Amino acid sequence: MLEDLRQEIKERRFRPDLVREVMIPKANGKLRRLGIANVADRIVQASLKLVLEPIFEADFRPCSYGFRPRRRAQDAIAEIHFYSSGNRNYHWVFEGDITACFDEIDHTALMDRVRRRITDKRVLTLVKAFLKAGILSKEDGYRDNLTGTPQGGILSPLLSNIALSVLDENFDAKWKAIGSEGQRQWHRKTGGATMKFIRYADDFVILVNGQRGHAEALWAELAEVLAPIGLRLSVEKSRVCHVNEGFDFLGFRIQRQVKRGTNKWHVYTWPSKRALNSVLDKVRWLTRRHLHRTLADLLRRLNPVLRGWCNYFQHGVSKHTFSYVDHFTWWRVVGWLRKRHPKLSWGAFRKRVLPTWKIADGKAVMFRPREVSVTRYLYRGTQITTPWTARPLETASSVA
Repeated sequence: MLEDLRQEIKERRFRPDLVREVMIPKANGKLRRLGIANVADRIVQASLKLVLEPIFEADFRPCSYGFRPRRRAQDAIAEIHFYSSGNRNYHWVFEGDITACFDEIDHTALMDRVRRRITDKRVLTLVKAFLKAGILSKEDGYRDNLTGTPQGGILSPLLSNIALSVLDENFDAKWKAIGSEGQRQWHRKTGGATMKFIRYADDFVILVNGQRGHAEALWAELAEVLAPIGLRLSVEKSRVCHVNEGFDFLGFRIQRQVKRGTNKWHVYTWPSKRALNSVLDKVRWLTRRHLHRTLADLLRRLNPVLRGWCNYFQHGVSKHTFSYVDHFTWWRVVGWLRKRHPKLSWGAFRKRVLPTWKIADGKAVMFRPREVSVTRYLYRGTQITTPWTARPLETASSVA
């Protein structure tokens, strides 16, 4: 198959097949469209990504963290914490979310941005072919893909970053136009504002060192920047707030509060209620009565969920939350075990099943969230390298 694919691409005979559309439920009750390509198309998309990603990574701004190598959500949270803490005074926050980003990107505008860096017509033809590949759904049958890039495709995250980099470039240009740090301080003293833009995929936050009016004015500015690429802000999910009120971003709750026992203000990050409810719902589902035959089967399904969730949130103020999740999960598993021994009293059950209060079945031992250590994530700023960072040229003597 790989040899046939290579030959088709070399002879320019390759044409992507229709993308199968699947609707999956979202947390708010709505449905998300996923586009599932066949194996051959995914292979070609992965090859295209290997070619295009290093080229565009050279242009992407440091404020973008989603779907990029060696970057993660914790980097975005660390940057927000850095600028909103201390005497930096970035206290006004514009929470932004883009409506149906993957579904509404304008193909013409996106291809124009790709052509700025790519001149090979064969590559451009392949990218356009994947954008224009039709969609096959159970409800509507076949339909043309007039806008957007199918969410779920290997190439789609990179293409969305190329389109949304208009936001990164806009705020990066505003930051540089003011000048040095001294000029920025003078700008603020004379009634102006400075802003830091942090984006993860189509979710972003703008931190404002100024007044609420400066943050409110961003509604019009963002609409103007997004319009040429066919996108628009979500009025429901976007808002302006003060860091003292707190806001949710990438699963974290970020809020400035007075430290207990002092009169000093600190910015805290901890798992949001929505993130907490999400993991508790998964634990409830996994500990249903007839879902697993043995305790080992249950723990093999449960432990990765708990371990992954704790690893994600271990860089926040999460110790109390981890203890609560640990307590909740332990009693859910104990309840699951008790249903398998309905005739035993609690004393007899504890002596037979939990003699050391440890939940285990052979080598399978329950993961304990309360034992996860909590550490502050180091803000890396512009020091994050890419896999393609240029190395110094070797000298003639070293080669010899």
